[in-house]
Amino acid sequence: MHTTRHYPIAIIGGGLGGLTAARVLHVNGIEPAVFELEAGRRDRTQGGMLDIHEDSGQKALRAAELFDEFLRRYHQGGEAMRVLDKQGTVLRDEADDGELERPEIDRGVLRDMLLDSLPEGTVRWGSKVTGVRAVDGRPGRHEVTLADGGTFTTDLLIGADGAWSRVRPLVSPARPAYTGISFIETDLFDAADKHPAEAAAMGDGALFALDGDVGVLGHREPDGSLHVYLGYRCDESWVDTIDFTDTPTAKTAVLRLLDGWDDALRGMVAKADTALVPRRINALPVGHSWDRVPGVTLLGDAAHLMSPFAGEGANLAMLDGAELALAIVAHRDDVETALGTYEAELFPRSAASARKSAEGLEMIFAPDAPKGLVELFAAFDAQKAGAQVP
Repeated sequence: MHTTRHYPIAIIGGGLGGLTAARVLHVNGIEPAVFELEAGRRDRTQGGMLDIHEDSGQKALRAAELFDEFLRRYHQGGEAMRVLDKQGTVLRDEADDGELERPEIDRGVLRDMLLDSLPEGTVRWGSKVTGVRAVDGRPGRHEVTLADGGTFTTDLLIGADGAWSRVRPLVSPARPAYTGISFIETDLFDAADKHPAEAAAMGDGALFALDGDVGVLGHREPDGSLHVYLGYRCDESWVDTIDFTDTPTAKTAVLRLLDGWDDALRGMVAKADTALVPRRINALPVGHSWDRVPGVTLLGDAAHLMSPFAGEGANLAMLDGAELALAIVAHRDDVETALGTYEAELFPRSAASARKSAEGLEMIFAPDAPKGLVELFAAFDAQKAGAQVP
């Protein structure tokens, strides 16, 4: 028989945003409970590289008192970036300047760093939320039901549970919609030795090889592997036309999109060492917000899921977590003031980033791509040069 426990602050979701919130609360003497559906920290791989932005992710790490630890773990040289056309012609090749504007780190390493910074038992692994409801007669209190039949109550429910958040319906009816882009994700291992042509095309950091509706995107990982995404502007049902459980057949189907492309770029799919994993890219409406609902709020993808074409998702989730925690610390005895303060900053910040992400998607998959991306970086160069003129 399950008994209903009470937690003053419950964070649903142990991703980067939820863990950052927990860490910032912890360093300020407040201990939340984090509920994560995965069975343990090694339950699944955590994805590829993240560039941690100076004005968001790095700011969050400083609030979490983890910036020095981050500097010991980030991927030196990972800020390099190149833009190619489909023939493999290099249109831009940017070295890592070491200025730490957007240093790269493996997502799993970053998550481990946050997990290791929390007291043992903060994260309740294997806690899948199946229902949430407001408790009658107790404004701001909510009851959460778990898949194992257990329940608990909380005075502050934080939805850090991603795109398909179970907490979001308490504040908003919005649901993610397909953006028109699907990704096929894969990896090439030990690239320098086993896949030298593909490694040379990728370069030392990030890659954008673009041609209208199709793009080969990726990053060289610290372990020498290549993490690759083939992006395709297509109907939402396109991924259902391919049997991705049959990798050779899937490769043949996907490679049709790369007919006429440079052999090394085609090789990033043809020579992949892992299965091809399809991912539809979804997003919440730009400017998603909600009216203040007592005792509950959202952060990260639960609040503002967007496409990855501004590199903002993880950074914003971490900044959300830090800013929410700092608002709670500043208003320890007044949850509603804390949440109102946090949301007043959250909504305009996330709307601006979501707009940037939507514009980035259109630029990267424009009919004349990669022209727009090359011009954008040239404009950044001119802006930086102008700023340096005495």
